[in-house]
Amino acid sequence: MHTVEHWINGAATSAGSTRTAPVYDPATRQEQARVLLADPSTVDTAVAAASKAFETWGDSSLSQRTKVMFAFRELLVRHEDELARIISGEHGKVIEDARGEVIRGREVVEYACGIADALKGSFSDQVSRDVDVHDFRQPLGVVAGITPFNFPIMVPLWMHPIAIATGNTFVLKPSERDPSVSNFVARLYAEAGLPDGVFTVVHGDKTAVDAILDHPDIAAVSFVGSTPIAKYVHERGTAAGKRVQALGGAKNHAVVLPDADLEYAADHLTAAAFGSAGQRCMAISVGVAVGAAGDALVEVLERKANEVKVGPGSDPASDMGPVVTEAARERVVNAVARGAEQGATVVVDGRGLKVEGHEEGFFVGPSLLDGVTTEMDAYREEIFGPVLAIVRTATVEEAIAVINANPYGNGTAIFTGSGEAARKFQREVKVGMIGVNVPIPVPMSYYSFGGWKDSLIGDSPVHGPAGVRFYTRAKVVTTRWPRTEAGFTFPTSS
Repeated sequence: MHTVEHWINGAATSAGSTRTAPVYDPATRQEQARVLLADPSTVDTAVAAASKAFETWGDSSLSQRTKVMFAFRELLVRHEDELARIISGEHGKVIEDARGEVIRGREVVEYACGIADALKGSFSDQVSRDVDVHDFRQPLGVVAGITPFNFPIMVPLWMHPIAIATGNTFVLKPSERDPSVSNFVARLYAEAGLPDGVFTVVHGDKTAVDAILDHPDIAAVSFVGSTPIAKYVHERGTAAGKRVQALGGAKNHAVVLPDADLEYAADHLTAAAFGSAGQRCMAISVGVAVGAAGDALVEVLERKANEVKVGPGSDPASDMGPVVTEAARERVVNAVARGAEQGATVVVDGRGLKVEGHEEGFFVGPSLLDGVTTEMDAYREEIFGPVLAIVRTATVEEAIAVINANPYGNGTAIFTGSGEAARKFQREVKVGMIGVNVPIPVPMSYYSFGGWKDSLIGDSPVHGPAGVRFYTRAKVVTTRWPRTEAGFTFPTSS
């Protein structure tokens, strides 16, 4: 049994924290570590170190910052397998899924390696006689990130590389459920040459979150999590005068038209619904079967759901690992039960799954519900588990109306061979990220990630150009240089 400490001013430390929480192996239910939980005084210590580091890092050259980012990127590549094992051991996802998370997060580091281009200002010559105007962007100071359990390395990597490359110092409060990879990342930053105090990790619960939101020396906060907490973070943070980037929950739909390749669509829906045990804000949790696609699609999905191999994340044969906690497992089980009670047909039932040799783990199998209506809990609630609900509509117009009536607007997809239908769909759905024959349309790092409606509180998406704008502020300078005359007399005599 070991204790996961904070990382402050370039070293692991307790920083006076005495409270702890358990860290479990989801595949066995065994407690494998304790993580320290910060009190406000711990956050004060972390922010003081970050503030001191900003005095020099904020004035560092773009060359120095990008040199660190290039080195950090290479270290992420070198330690990819170790990072994936750490994530799998605490989150439960399969190793290959964890490795994919590392790779997608690394793409933001690669964007940060080119931050000099993103920070270029503009210049206007002779806007008036002998007057020029130019602008440039400067860092905010100390900024913070509050991140969820489901992507313990990728979501923080959406934030801190851009924040640091633009000259800020960064305080990360990761999920206390899978905290270890954040400390490993801190060590990689140190090895890459990042000065002490520029990247800080403070572990904790709501006490730490509130201390971050209230701290007067933190200029901005980035958050990813559920919508109720996103609203809370946005309200409390903005009330304290901070910029707040708050990404919330989702209920993502995938529309399947009769002209779609059903084997292809079902393959992708199965992976998008059950990958990472459905614990993804971009997971497909609703399949919308249009017209004649309905029965045939459910038949193929049933076969593929039953083929999903569920087991410990460390087993290369596993397609899907356990969910993160017993509470998460119970939430999934109860959601399937309520679906059946409210009239849905349970085509595939994952509630009774037992994994040999891991009977005490937090395992639940894929579940497929057919005949789901928009009034049912299985449709309305964000289950955040391996449950795919099938809603049937007669037309693509009706499918679009279903999506637009939903309070969430994170991601959506359409499977079709029709360019006309795809274009209609992408223009009319009120959703921030759209896939055409792509089930999980997470954009590349040089675009920004963010949904609409209750999936994004406020108006600040994450990473890409929006991330650069969020972590910097602009200055506009108007200049005139008066003409001076040379002469032989003292200036005061003329």
